[in-house]
Amino acid sequence: MQKTQRMMWSMVALVIASLAATGCSFKEANAGHEVVLIEKPWIFGHGGVDPEPVKAGRTITAVTTDGVDVSMQPIKFETELPDTMTADGVPITFHAIMVVQVTDSVTLIKNFGADWYKNNLEEQFKTMVRQAVRKRGMNETAISTTALDSIDAEIRDDLIAFFKDKNLPVKLITMTVGKANPPDAIKNQRIETAAQEQRIQTEKQTKLAEDQRRAAEQSRADADNAYRESMHLSPEQFIQLKAIEMQARVCGPEGKASCTFIQNGGATPVYNLGK
Repeated sequence: MQKTQRMMWSMVALVIASLAATGCSFKEANAGHEVVLIEKPWIFGHGGVDPEPVKAGRTITAVTTDGVDVSMQPIKFETELPDTMTADGVPITFHAIMVVQVTDSVTLIKNFGADWYKNNLEEQFKTMVRQAVRKRGMNETAISTTALDSIDAEIRDDLIAFFKDKNLPVKLITMTVGKANPPDAIKNQRIETAAQEQRIQTEKQTKLAEDQRRAAEQSRADADNAYRESMHLSPEQFIQLKAIEMQARVCGPEGKASCTFIQNGGATPVYNLGK
């Protein structure tokens, strides 16, 4: 068994040495990726992009052949757009996200290169966002966010048209500009405005409560006066009646005070509240 293994490893080493001697190399594509081969012969033959990418496993190429790894899975690109002007001249910040998927790796590398996003799409994407935001005001974009859906839809349509016009072999999976962030000065103003509005509402509620209390007191006074007039009592007599009612509550069966009344002479009754 050991002799067989030694022979097998010797053969592998011989193959590798032969490949090295003949100027060959390996190119390998991982799952979900393709490797686009770019041939660069030293003397004979023609160079250029191989029309067939390496789609799975490993292949043997000339040592002068380069391989560009291309992800065929959805790829997310993010970009920050500070100081993006709105229609009313207020700069706001966006965090935009775009997800695309390559449809033809060979055409992509052949016509647009390995840095295809940076060289062909990144700045165009930013320009689309700025142009869409410039059509809307700050309030609807950053505060109420009513314009974000329309901004997303507009940019999606522009991206799809751009891919088609440039024959860029990618498809748009999703795109969003995210939530807009207004400047700190605008945020502070909004917070102060909200605080002022809350104070106004509190003052309104306080005044309403005072008006209701005043109205209740006036209504009670009107009721007392109507009762006095219906009983044909003078104001002094009505006051004496209210005093008697108060004394009855304090000194009566439900009261807690022990009272001593001195008749005649108009003396003031004495209340023992310590009982």
